[in-house]
Amino acid sequence: MARLPATCIALLLTATPGLAQELNALVWCDHTDPALIEPFEQKFGVKVNLKEYEGTAAGLAILDQSQPGDWDVLVIDAVDVKRAVEAGRLAELPADKLATADFFPELVMADNNTVDGKTYAVSEKFGYNTISYDKTKVDPADMEDMAALTGGKYDGRIGIYDYYLPVLGLVALGQGINTADISAETLPRLKDPLMALRKASKQVSDVVSAQTALATGEVDIVVGGGEWLTAVLAGENPNLDWTIPKQGGLRWAQSIGVVAGSTQPDLALEFVNYITSPEGQARLATSSCYWGMPANAKAGDALTAEQKAVLRWDQQPDFLKRAQLYPIPDAALDTAMQDLWTEMLAQ
Repeated sequence: MARLPATCIALLLTATPGLAQELNALVWCDHTDPALIEPFEQKFGVKVNLKEYEGTAAGLAILDQSQPGDWDVLVIDAVDVKRAVEAGRLAELPADKLATADFFPELVMADNNTVDGKTYAVSEKFGYNTISYDKTKVDPADMEDMAALTGGKYDGRIGIYDYYLPVLGLVALGQGINTADISAETLPRLKDPLMALRKASKQVSDVVSAQTALATGEVDIVVGGGEWLTAVLAGENPNLDWTIPKQGGLRWAQSIGVVAGSTQPDLALEFVNYITSPEGQARLATSSCYWGMPANAKAGDALTAEQKAVLRWDQQPDFLKRAQLYPIPDAALDTAMQDLWTEMLAQ
């Protein structure tokens, strides 16, 4: 009996359902949609096991508590890729096998996804933390100026997204401070406007609670919202909208990479490439958990006109110019920012 080359055996294992492997991925909730995962599973005859987490610290903690090889793929906030690399948690990716040539130029994000000239992750999805609202309940013109939020007109009708980095970034922009300029010296200037926003608000809540509150009319505005919060609800409630005010907004971006120590790095890379392909990007952009803009510009060919309208596809060049990245605090500043946030929550 002729012996198959090792490469053929590997291909057979990944392509034959009867010999299905399993791929283990630490992800955000938008990756748990079967419409996104099933095409990859069917193509490669594998089972993708997904564990959802929130916050980079939680994801790294899971990896710290796991054995080498337990995890193959990691989805992470783009601004935290270097943190994961420094912790030894991401493997180098072959830059020449990634689809970055098809990306919106701003979403290649080499400063975030590469370290010392080596690529460790690739952007997959982005969007904006800004202002979401019900346009039948508020004056849309007011939403173009963050000062309107604390002017008294909307007291008790505001929800705040419970994530300190984007909301403190928005507060900073409202004070004329760029997110990159938030420091131990400038942070105290954010306290009074943050407390004023909390005083005017009804609640501080997570993603699902914020979506529910806006959809049910419990609040009319969500600070820190954006297309990720309202787009998934647009079909049922077209009155929900979002905008980037004149002071600007924050651009969030998530990246995906292969976990260092994965026992099947080639299959993990195939998953990364599927997620960043036009088909995978369109499915990820319109995931049932939350929508967002695909990093791959060619995903537009796989999105419907209605989906692109909700995502404001044609307005992206302007939005990208007016949005800043999340703050990237060092350990001391991060602690100070969280302390300020905790103080706000206790108010």
